[in-house]
Amino acid sequence: MAAITAKDVQELRQATGAGMMDAKKALTEADGDFDGAVQVLREKGLAKAASRSDRDNSEGLIVVAQNDSGASLVHLKSETDFAAKSDEFITLANELAELVLAKGPEAVSEKDAEIEDLKLTVKENIDFGPIVKFDLPPGGAIDAYIHGGGKAGVLIEAEGVNEELLHEIAMHIAFAKPTYLSREEVPEAEVEKERAALLEITKGEGKPEQAWPKIVEGRLNSWLGERVLLEQGVFGEKETVATKIGEGKINRFVFASVGSA
Repeated sequence: MAAITAKDVQELRQATGAGMMDAKKALTEADGDFDGAVQVLREKGLAKAASRSDRDNSEGLIVVAQNDSGASLVHLKSETDFAAKSDEFITLANELAELVLAKGPEAVSEKDAEIEDLKLTVKENIDFGPIVKFDLPPGGAIDAYIHGGGKAGVLIEAEGVNEELLHEIAMHIAFAKPTYLSREEVPEAEVEKERAALLEITKGEGKPEQAWPKIVEGRLNSWLGERVLLEQGVFGEKETVATKIGEGKINRFVFASVGSA
């Protein structure tokens, strides 16, 4: 009987997507022969996970974890909502969030074996969306918010903003889905593309040429106001986020939603 090492098992798992025990059994049955073990797994229908990697996985679950030192967010993706609601999926997602909180985003690799086993259990393309950790800055505050039972999640970090207000802003982010924190973060090429499109729209409306610049800039401001957090009206009202937080400062945020990239 050939000696079978953990490295042999891992290589077979990576090549076939099979679970750890299935890979070990296949190697044992094939007397350590790699190609023979692959054939064993194929014949048993256990080497299918790898072929699922190109299938759409627009469902999934977003979870957060938080303690006195910071917060984490993990988006675990699946092909169906049914899989995302399974006990195994929910448990793994929460374990990953706790792991990221403790060690950082790269630590998810420690759960590779469990992820591969889950792929085979649910027979779906399981992958990651955003994986983020925020460390609590001195004198700052962090809020972690989950919306819609895990359909969306928010992490936000701020200074000079009380916890209640910060949570309200986190809820607003889930509602309004901003893309950028401030106007300065919006790529200039994106702004210029929109400005050119708005100019063509304005021209087609028959407005006087001398009024075009003012009309375009007004519409561009509205366009930016829909995408920039600080310029959005809180929950669609007139008061903007910037006005609401007063002298406070939002340092960064991340918004993730099921169905997004």
